[in-house]
Amino acid sequence: MVGAVMMPADLARRVKTALDIRGVTPLPIIGHPRAGMWTFLVRSDIRPSGDPAEVAQLWAARVVVIREGDIALPSPVPDALVVRTWVSPAISAFRPSGAVVIECARSCLPGRHPR
Repeated sequence: MVGAVMMPADLARRVKTALDIRGVTPLPIIGHPRAGMWTFLVRSDIRPSGDPAEVAQLWAARVVVIREGDIALPSPVPDALVVRTWVSPAISAFRPSGAVVIECARSCLPGRHPR
């Protein structure tokens, strides 16, 4: 099963850098240029959080978790509207752990210190 974690591009860049440093690659990432968002394609191993503070922190940072459902991919042909584009194309079946992407995103938020 494939899930997704969507977040603002500025946060996503920090998350991508942190995951690159950890050696979590290749990272399939979809960009939404007009919305200023990136979507990480992940394994759907993200469990619902029971911690209201964690949920509020992710909500305030505009981090969206998609555990199941359809995920629209970029068109393989040039898209004049540039609705979606590959920031980092899916070049293999590898998908990083969704839980790791969420944990990394939380560590990149203000007031958090990386573990």
